[in-house]
Amino acid sequence: MKTVSRPIQGETGQSSGSLKRLLSTYRTEIAIAIAIIIIELGVGMIVPAALSAGNIANVSQAAAPLVIMAFGVLLVIITGGIDLSVGSVFSLTGMVTGLAMAHGFGAVASSLAGLAVGLVIGTINGALVTFVGLAPFVVTLSTYAIAGSLSFIVTDGHSLPISDPDYWLLNSGALVPGVINYVLWCALLLIAIEFCLRKIVAGRWLYAIGSSSSSARVIGIPVNRVRLSAYVLSGLLASFAGIVSISYISNAEATAGSSLMLQAIAAVVIGGASLFGGTGSAIGALLGSLMITIIQNGANLIGVNSFWQGTVTGVVILIAVLVDRITKARR
Repeated sequence: MKTVSRPIQGETGQSSGSLKRLLSTYRTEIAIAIAIIIIELGVGMIVPAALSAGNIANVSQAAAPLVIMAFGVLLVIITGGIDLSVGSVFSLTGMVTGLAMAHGFGAVASSLAGLAVGLVIGTINGALVTFVGLAPFVVTLSTYAIAGSLSFIVTDGHSLPISDPDYWLLNSGALVPGVINYVLWCALLLIAIEFCLRKIVAGRWLYAIGSSSSSARVIGIPVNRVRLSAYVLSGLLASFAGIVSISYISNAEATAGSSLMLQAIAAVVIGGASLFGGTGSAIGALLGSLMITIIQNGANLIGVNSFWQGTVTGVVILIAVLVDRITKARR
């Protein structure tokens, strides 16, 4: 006699419960993804070229440095801090890397010199905020100004061409066959950061500190060490974003990151993070970065004056903060 297998009710219930928890956890990110699709389709109806494979690849490549930078800014914002220096770190990294190459250093040594910029400035930011007790806004605004000034000083304001003919491979090569490197870097960072935030104790500490640093201290969380690490990682990722960018355009500019600080913060906030700390995800930061880049790309294709892009970004930040405040009030 043939028997018919039936799903076990408990297992079905567990699967349904897991799906509901997943949808609940990432409901903001799902809404952003839907909004991105709607925006892209809307632009595509006006300018069909927006939906071409070439344009989508261009948008992805343009978004990659912003995505990498936004991941670092996310870690700081989750702790309840802010990092305004990332745009200047981005610029200074490019100038230092280009200058090192111009003086005969190889690609690896020059890249390490560029990463050292983010490491040093991130450490300074974290130390002043954590151990001296200065306000994150004041500290990072100061290092933003200093690093931005140094970007001009180190080369007297001149742009620097990247002399290594193979340096473009860092951005557009393929360490993994079929996967362009800028996609690989973003994917690896996304997986690593989201996994740490959701599954690793140190990642959960970031949320606890952002929710209440005093309570976090009481339960034994090393608040100072974790907060310092967040600023260091933010600086390093801003530098890495700068290196990825100059490897793509093969040129370093002192003003390359002037607008990216605002965009990175906007991307994180649009992605569901709260400027008051305690919430946020790497997936949200990625989607927020893509939304900003797609809006800019769509505006360019439609023919909107580029001077309006700052206004659009500012309005989007304001709306995201208002939504966050209303959501918290309801809770």
